Amino acid sequence: MRQTIALCAFALGLGWGTAHLAAADKPLIGIVSIAATEANNVRYIKGAEKAAGELGWEVSVIDAAGSADQANAGIQNFAQRGAHAIIDMVFPVSSIGAGLDAAKSAGIPVVTWGGGLGGTVAATNGSGGPMATPIVEMMVEEMKGKGGLLALTYRTGEVCRNREVVMDEILKKHPDITVTKNEVRIPGYFEDGAQYANAWLTSHPQGDEALAIWGCWDDPAIGAIGSLRAQGRDDVKVYGINGNAQALENIKNGHMTATAWQDSFSEGYNMVKMLDEIKKAGDGWQPKAAEVPAVVVTKDTVEQFLKDHPDAIK
Repeated sequence: MRQTIALCAFALGLGWGTAHLAAADKPLIGIVSIAATEANNVRYIKGAEKAAGELGWEVSVIDAAGSADQANAGIQNFAQRGAHAIIDMVFPVSSIGAGLDAAKSAGIPVVTWGGGLGGTVAATNGSGGPMATPIVEMMVEEMKGKGGLLALTYRTGEVCRNREVVMDEILKKHPDITVTKNEVRIPGYFEDGAQYANAWLTSHPQGDEALAIWGCWDDPAIGAIGSLRAQGRDDVKVYGINGNAQALENIKNGHMTATAWQDSFSEGYNMVKMLDEIKKAGDGWQPKAAEVPAVVVTKDTVEQFLKDHPDAIK
């Protein structure tokens, strides 16, 4: 029995040593994602991987599945592995304190995608608020400042939290819009979007009132579209943010009104390139935000948009 344990310990130690030798050959970029299979997260990760490949770095992704505890554990894991740098995807700086402390102790820079600046974070991009502004303003204008709105929110992620703040600020000027808010889960956002839409539609029958559904990103709104189609409701406008392939298809087919396309591939690519600058600058680096503007896509503009950005539909 003791011999077996010793052999296992030796094997584990050998594996640990091999992993560190590999990391020494190729600097490791650790990515902690809030939902690694969500379309916008996937695009960001692909952009990061492309830039890392050009720099001779390797990328490892941990899916925190919407859990701040798992995000902290993921960052701590990368710190223990001696990562070259760490990217936090969407979790707000205020919820990853334990991870940031571990990275700081190990001398590893952390950047965020949509998580904001603060603490020891070196840079951020993909901030939520700017992406929401053009879509919410369009929605209010098309509702003519009155009617019923179902807002599908998510407060664990900084991006959605900031987008909700933007929506609230704009809607303050339009008190005749009655808002129903429901928070979706990760995972489970498609199903939640459909369920909340079903309940909301029951109390908002088709009539003269302007109706709209807003998702703090595309996927909950796409879930709601399933309910609209099942009930034969074509009187409700639907707005999303991020511009994933499903959203663009729904706009082409007339099921979604508009989305704000987020060039998350470029955001991921640019952030890894910036990490190279951060590492070279060392203590001389000044934290900064480096945002990529959103592009609003509607039924009138989707065809031209897809000509200009053919990869967005893939």
